[in-house]
Amino acid sequence: MIDIRVPEAGESITQVELAKWLVEDGEYIEKDQEIAEIDSDKATLTINADDDGVIKIIIEEGTTIEPGKVIGQIDNSVKREKKADAEASSQNETEDKKNDSKVSEEKVAEKKPDTEVSEKQESKVISAEEFTLSPQAKKLLDELEIDGEKIIQNPNNKRITRKDILQAIANQLQKGMSSSETDSASVTSWEGSRDVEKVKMTTLRRKIAERLVAVKNETAMLTTFNEVDMSGIINIRNQYKDKFEKKYGIKPGFMSFFVKAVTSALPLFPHLNGQIDDGHIVMPDYADIGIAVSTPKGLMVPIIRDAQKKSLAEIEKEIGELAKKARDNKITIEELTGGTFSITNGGVFGSMLSTPIINPPQSAILGMHNIVERAVVINGKVDIRPVMYVALSYDHRIIDGKESVGFLVAVKQFLENPASMLSPGKKPEELLLGL
Repeated sequence: MIDIRVPEAGESITQVELAKWLVEDGEYIEKDQEIAEIDSDKATLTINADDDGVIKIIIEEGTTIEPGKVIGQIDNSVKREKKADAEASSQNETEDKKNDSKVSEEKVAEKKPDTEVSEKQESKVISAEEFTLSPQAKKLLDELEIDGEKIIQNPNNKRITRKDILQAIANQLQKGMSSSETDSASVTSWEGSRDVEKVKMTTLRRKIAERLVAVKNETAMLTTFNEVDMSGIINIRNQYKDKFEKKYGIKPGFMSFFVKAVTSALPLFPHLNGQIDDGHIVMPDYADIGIAVSTPKGLMVPIIRDAQKKSLAEIEKEIGELAKKARDNKITIEELTGGTFSITNGGVFGSMLSTPIINPPQSAILGMHNIVERAVVINGKVDIRPVMYVALSYDHRIIDGKESVGFLVAVKQFLENPASMLSPGKKPEELLLGL
């Protein structure tokens, strides 16, 4: 019998919450299989099985526990018998599928030619066993009481999201649905049931709430705004995106340009990269940039270490990797701690303008927003340019208004003239992209 213990979640973390069991009590599991998720005040961690066997759950979901506590056990004495049964069951399923396939082929052979097209179209419908639903998608289907197999056809990605469900419903309504299906889909118009749902806050969400309130109460937070003409960056991306993707396997995004602009401006205004520590202002000679990522568990801010040394391609790759790990609950505590400055992008959700909240103990955060074509005056003439509003929230205790405004203006200038982030005398755009 092997004990399943809660792993250490960090030096300062004394309690965690058993968020979710990924297996059922009495289920046969295999070594290294993910069996549970725990929430700390910084991240969600996954527990893996140490051996094959049958699991016994001791602690229920939602329980607050200390690191090192036993939450379950694995009976590895019966693993051989269970594994043999599983293999036998798998062989039977394979034989059944082969038989079903033969029967299907015989039926298809009996079909008339004029029905072949419709049969091919019907075969495109994917059964519930062949795709997985995201939690939001499953919740939406349950709320609307819609059978996913009836509306989901040939998804590009077998993991179905809430957006896929909404698009599938829209497609069905356009094509014309049967009366029964129409009745099911009609509930998409929210009528309200007068019921009230009460959901317990996760440890991560509670900690986020505490930190946000603490920032408002303990810092002198102000926000300054500006606008950025994104024409230069958009032109560079359009001109070099194919060459960039061919060399690095990724497309150049906007966030990497903003990280580069921030790391170019911080040496000019070092207090923006600093923090208060016991009556002192600590200003690191490096830039560990936090990138805010929205996840199902809440907002997380993974850190790009030594961002000032990295190329656009390196920054872009690291952003993608860290964001994926955060959304998949694979992020580590080390990857979430120690940042000196943060950037958040509300524009991906359609935000035009907002005031981001500082991520303590940092003293400043830059907010990006959506890009909209706006009428602007250039050299005395009205022109249409892609414009983004940017916001800088800062702690007025150590950062004066002159510094904050100067920093944001410097970021604006670097973004509007990307070549200025490089040393003169070289081909600027290709050097910036590392081509």
